[in-house]
Amino acid sequence: MRARGWGIAIALAVLASTGAAIGQTGTNAAPGSNPIIRDKFTADPAPLVVGDRLYLYVGHDEAQRDEMFNMREWLVYSTTDMKTWTDHGPIMRVTDFKWAKQDAWASQAIEKDGRFWFYAAVEHDDTHPGKAIAVAVSDSPTGPFVDAKGSALITNEMTPKGTHSWEDIDPTVFTDDDGTTWIAWGNRQAYIARLKPNMIELDGPITEITPPHFEEGPWLHKRGGLYYLTYASLDRSQHRDEKVSYSTAPSIRGPWTYRGELTGSGKYSFTIHPGIVEYKGNWYLFLHNAELTIGDQNGSIGRRAVTVEHLEYNADGTMKPVVQTDAGVSLPPSS
Repeated sequence: MRARGWGIAIALAVLASTGAAIGQTGTNAAPGSNPIIRDKFTADPAPLVVGDRLYLYVGHDEAQRDEMFNMREWLVYSTTDMKTWTDHGPIMRVTDFKWAKQDAWASQAIEKDGRFWFYAAVEHDDTHPGKAIAVAVSDSPTGPFVDAKGSALITNEMTPKGTHSWEDIDPTVFTDDDGTTWIAWGNRQAYIARLKPNMIELDGPITEITPPHFEEGPWLHKRGGLYYLTYASLDRSQHRDEKVSYSTAPSIRGPWTYRGELTGSGKYSFTIHPGIVEYKGNWYLFLHNAELTIGDQNGSIGRRAVTVEHLEYNADGTMKPVVQTDAGVSLPPSS
């Protein structure tokens, strides 16, 4: 997610033009339809498969009226059928990182050596101004998670060539076939680094890998012999809302080849955030939009809702464009 002056102005203009985002409660919606969580505003979805269960980590949007974002905690849900979701409640609050002062922004959890490691973007206190990436650990995918390091894994000072103080957000973590784990992140600039086996320190230099129109929200995954970097993209010369684009590479080290857009913008939302996973033989793309209404609260800049769609691939490994729908995975994939 992003927070900058021009973004706020654009988003407010969008809301004004759409009547503050006409949403849907969808209490009678078919199981598996979008949005998948309807009693809370959720954003920045990050799926994780553990055994026969899929866990989904999300931020909790609590913005009131015209607030931009008000995110204080991370939640986790799980499913075994992609249609019914179990709410496991909050797994952490941003205040659990004693060195952070606010902003429970995008996160991702990963399993490694029998433990669960949770990486998240927060606002650091004044000792290291700017956005930072935290790491927590648990023996269970549903927590409780605790600060694994006692300090930030990545601070704004570690990426001095960047253009702004909120570039160190939106971590994505990925373990390769050789057992090495990598973390990528960024806003406007995209970075990647290897993690040490202890999962709480970087193992080598930070490398910039910014693909075309990169804005934020990177997601790493692998299918066959191909590596994918999927992300929220923004062509400022043509658009005011983020879409999803992606690049591929023959190695986690690159070189990365731009493959174009995967989806359009999320309805009523100027942000979007991809999360990709294979589960029980099918591939899924998680996103968010601002279409949900809960009571008298319409979806908006800081009140978003997580969605999911089927994801399919072409024979050459490229991903087929995804159309965002209300039906979601209540309907089978097209092929």
